[in-house]
Amino acid sequence: MKKLVVYLLSIIICLSIFKGCVNSNGTKNSSEGSASSQSSQGSTDNTIRETSFGPVQGYKDNKSNVYIWKGIPYAKAPVGNLRWKAPQDPDKWTKTYDATKSGQIGIQYTSGKTVGSEDCLNLDVYSPDTEDKDLPVIVYIHGGNNQTGQSSEIDGRTLANDSKCIFVSLNYRLGVLGFNCLPALRTGNSEEDSGNYSLLDIAKALDWVKSNISVFGGNADNITVSGFSAGGRDVMAMLISPIFKGKFNKAISFSGGMTTSDISDSTAVIAKALAPFVVEDKVKATTNEAAEWLQSSDESVKTYLYGLSAERLTTVMQNAGIRMSAFPHLFRDGTVLPKEGFDTKNYNSVDLLMLTGTSEFSLFAAGDPYFSASYKDGTLFTNSTKHSEYLFAKKYGSLLYELFNAQESAQKMCSNYKAKIYNCTVTYGENASVVGTAMANFGAFHGVFVPLIDKNNATYQKMFADGYSTKGVQSLGKQLREYIKNFLYNGDPNGESLTEWKSFSAADYGQTLVLDADKNNAAVKMEDRSISYDDVLKQMEQDTTISEASKSELIKKVLNGRWFSSTLDKHFENSNLWQDK
Repeated sequence: MKKLVVYLLSIIICLSIFKGCVNSNGTKNSSEGSASSQSSQGSTDNTIRETSFGPVQGYKDNKSNVYIWKGIPYAKAPVGNLRWKAPQDPDKWTKTYDATKSGQIGIQYTSGKTVGSEDCLNLDVYSPDTEDKDLPVIVYIHGGNNQTGQSSEIDGRTLANDSKCIFVSLNYRLGVLGFNCLPALRTGNSEEDSGNYSLLDIAKALDWVKSNISVFGGNADNITVSGFSAGGRDVMAMLISPIFKGKFNKAISFSGGMTTSDISDSTAVIAKALAPFVVEDKVKATTNEAAEWLQSSDESVKTYLYGLSAERLTTVMQNAGIRMSAFPHLFRDGTVLPKEGFDTKNYNSVDLLMLTGTSEFSLFAAGDPYFSASYKDGTLFTNSTKHSEYLFAKKYGSLLYELFNAQESAQKMCSNYKAKIYNCTVTYGENASVVGTAMANFGAFHGVFVPLIDKNNATYQKMFADGYSTKGVQSLGKQLREYIKNFLYNGDPNGESLTEWKSFSAADYGQTLVLDADKNNAAVKMEDRSISYDDVLKQMEQDTTISEASKSELIKKVLNGRWFSSTLDKHFENSNLWQDK
């Protein structure tokens, strides 16, 4: 059991949920034993569809009754002189493209090794077996801190069937290949010069969906963008990005929130991260000289960067731990993202769902260097002192993270946002008598919702078998998928036999739909979960469950510098991690 916990923890710390086996080329071995690529003899082969770039052949998964196409190119491989450029249309093909196997994932360093490829701009399509046309489309952006992850993070079969939609998920450039604002890479193209290459990839994928999804049964005028963790934050960034205007009609952010970074600060961090390569390659004598050179517009810098192998580039800025200062991305460049960030008054206002859990920080706390050794040797939950410290970090980190993921965003947006916002909070996982001790130790953790919308997800279900096998949680998942279905169809999650989900109101800002369950039944209700930074900070100061010395250590070294920590850092006068870089 502990090995499974460690495995999941290592994945979540990287914000990356992998399913299946990844081979040395970074592609997944196809293991859909029930798949059939041909329909009955003499009938139309529904596994073949004609896209604007050429025909693609997928397969029908007979167990789920869903048609699946994998690894369809939506852009040309960003390799060679296209490495740090805006994505281009793929070359057209005439021979039927084999879309029965997973495409390459974005090259990344994970679990101690490099997997994937720079040639990763591909997507997967899941379509229910139905004669209905113009089905709503949900496009999913995987998590992984924009450094790791893959399109199969969520299997689309469950939502395709239960929410009766077309599910699309995509791979995109990751790490410094996806976000790099060094001046030497600028081309004079304002979108390219933003350094937000991952966002350009996502925009290109949405263009592909807009142009091609009708041949898979989807409605090009009813597209919902969605994403988890980094993918959720990318979705939030799309709401303020001028280049995404008109590319989607609704949005869902699972554990997302508002994050952007300053170009100048980010340039310094990236240059410092790459400087050791420059010294190692004997281009400059010291890392200070190398960092200064990398921040210049010298053509030799560009030549050097393009000459670095992707494998080396994946190894920099690891273990970001939901700290933007450790891996800067989502740059406020003034073109792709406004310089004022989320203080903008110009939103791409579409109906929006935002979901969070009540223990979002639990796994991050356990994986922090302060606690990781105790977790690995089994004393984190048995040593009373260490366990109390963990509970302190888990409690207040999760309160701030919960606030960050939904309420704070809604409050900031509401005065300038011209569409409805629906907030949702998952509390399922907190009650040990319902979910078992193993799951309750982590509570409603980062990703707790995944098995509720993906019944094929093995990672969480294997890890927390007691928590995800009851009738109650199955009923909860069914209701969440019904809310999502309603939202995909008409922008309103409400429907018959469902608890009314009220939209956000500035006058009643704490109201959120709460998802919970006992062993036999779902428990869904609207509840006031108002949170304020001042209240959380006051609670922290008054908390006597741990020593003042331990409290100070946790505030300054564990809770500091995270997505949600700016107010905490200011209040407790924590050091600026950007300056420390």
